[in-house]
Amino acid sequence: MSAQSRPQSPAELTQLYSGTLLALAADIPHVGRLDAPMVSVKERAPLCGSTVTVDMDVEDGRITRFAQDVKACALGQASASVLGRHVLGRTESELRRARDELAAFLKEDGPIPSAPFEGFEALLPARDFKNRHASILLAITATCRGFEELSRTI
Repeated sequence: MSAQSRPQSPAELTQLYSGTLLALAADIPHVGRLDAPMVSVKERAPLCGSTVTVDMDVEDGRITRFAQDVKACALGQASASVLGRHVLGRTESELRRARDELAAFLKEDGPIPSAPFEGFEALLPARDFKNRHASILLAITATCRGFEELSRTI
């Protein structure tokens, strides 16, 4: 059985849910919803049912206002926390690069996503739990989709 299909041992869960990861999950920046955002996107992870709704405004190609309503496991919360710490002032290309790097980090044992998105290293133990990857990618995927939707309306 693979790590994703068998029950995890207490030692595996302790490694997965480190103090650093739990601290990130407990302190998510920009929690909530914006009044009258330029765009609002909801993403859902089908395996676990986690959801993230992102509201944002963009001016001159950069995120100027951002909020996220995170209804996810601790891994999804930690990932949203890292995103929230770095998202203001970021461009679509920076977010797409970070999303692609995070996906490669999780799925292909790629390097930790590069600056300015420091902090995703706390999710290193989650690589072995493929059924958790969708939740980890929710917030950054929703943010990228927000840029895509804005570009369709301009």
